Amino acid sequence: MKLDLLKNKWLDIVFEGRNKLYGAYELRASNGKTTMKSLIIGGIIFTFLVSIPVLANFIPSGDDEAVLDQKITTVKLPPKEKPKENLPPPPPPPPKVDQVKFVKPVVAKAEEVVEEPPKIKEIVDKKIGAETIKGDPDAELTVEPVGNGPKDVVEEDNTIYNSAGIQIPADFPGGVDKFRNYISRNFSMPEDDDFPGGKVFVTFVVEKDGSLTDIKVLRDAGYGTGKEAVRVVKACNIKWNPGEQNGKKVRMQFMMPISLQKAN
Repeated sequence: MKLDLLKNKWLDIVFEGRNKLYGAYELRASNGKTTMKSLIIGGIIFTFLVSIPVLANFIPSGDDEAVLDQKITTVKLPPKEKPKENLPPPPPPPPKVDQVKFVKPVVAKAEEVVEEPPKIKEIVDKKIGAETIKGDPDAELTVEPVGNGPKDVVEEDNTIYNSAGIQIPADFPGGVDKFRNYISRNFSMPEDDDFPGGKVFVTFVVEKDGSLTDIKVLRDAGYGTGKEAVRVVKACNIKWNPGEQNGKKVRMQFMMPISLQKAN
């Protein structure tokens, strides 16, 4: 006996002698109908989802009405400019000046010379051009105004050099030792008995005219030694010999250590 699985006869054989009121029998008996319903409903939903973009094209949008509601405004164009009247006439052309043709010198044989170059006396007070032109001797001589052309600007070198990067360093007249002697003679030592001595490091810039500027104390020994060092350097009225770079006087920074010893 052959069984058709597409029909429900096989369920009677499987559930023969069993309780058919059990839910499993009902589920299997109605499985075909449930499957068909599911396929129909799923096909309808799928068809609807696919057709949404097509249906959206048939729905009128409100943009067209908004465009129709806009008012058309007229724009007035500016009037055409009329040509200016009573304009000054253009300047007259410059008068003709005698012009002598310039013959380019070429080394050639004497029999091949076609045209000789002009002599010196022939080109005095005349222009040199590509051809010889006779000028108008009675014409008025006009001179074009001279413009303000670019001028060569010489930039001043205000760079502050140090002793390592300068060709001729700045120097005190008679040598740096003479400047140290000046400081030792004019430096007022602290009157405090507790002053242990030490060193003061002073820097200054020797300007192009030999004067000293930008006097600063890098480190002092306390007890007012920094202020005193600045006072002594400023009080020097002897100008230095400025440094030189490429044959020109330049600014140079100088550092001077001052040794201070406690008086016995």
